[in-house]
Amino acid sequence: MNGVVAGITYRAVLGRRRILLLVLLPLALVGMALLLRMVGSADERSAVALMQSFAIGTMLPLLGLIAGTDVIAPEIDDGTVLHLLSKPISRPVIIQTKFAVAASLLALFAAVPTFVSAWLLVGTESGVAGGFTVGALCGGIAYAAVFLLLGVITKHAVTIGIIYALVWEGLIGNLVSGVRQFSVQQWAKSIADQISSSPFLTADVKPGFAIPALIVVTVAAVVWAGQRLRSFSLTGDE
Repeated sequence: MNGVVAGITYRAVLGRRRILLLVLLPLALVGMALLLRMVGSADERSAVALMQSFAIGTMLPLLGLIAGTDVIAPEIDDGTVLHLLSKPISRPVIIQTKFAVAASLLALFAAVPTFVSAWLLVGTESGVAGGFTVGALCGGIAYAAVFLLLGVITKHAVTIGIIYALVWEGLIGNLVSGVRQFSVQQWAKSIADQISSSPFLTADVKPGFAIPALIVVTVAAVVWAGQRLRSFSLTGDE
């Protein structure tokens, strides 16, 4: 971790317009939980359905895409990353710091609202709130690493990220069971299911696969991004 790089990255990310999405998506989740509570549908089934479909299925990958790409992709696109690379800071350290920033943003804007929303609906019943919170946190960390890597290796990180999240995980993953083994979203659900005892939550991926997969993908993506950044020269060419 490098404190200076972290500070610069936080200011840059929080100063862009996409910060509105980082705020609006969690607010939407909490708002839906409050609405369900107001209309008398604050039961365990509704809580699990909301957490699976919106918190983990929609909000988490979108926030991961925003945070993961925003910590470095704009700097690469406009060339300002060259100023950072000219400093006597290890490039893997730069990547690790930016990954930590993205992961912390997801902990704040994804994991915390997930807990609040589930708690509003069912409190601590069946470990639903705790399970989905840990699942969102672990899945968010993996998304941060994957989308950070995309931000380093391609100028089309957002497009590819949307295709992965919406098409691969959302569409194909719901139609082809084998695809779910390679879905961060499904790994997050597996962790939630492992912690929660709710009968309404059933994971398609076993934790014996999901947990190692989350670790391997996260570490590999951060290491690869660090190595990839080494190939950038101070002239902007690779």
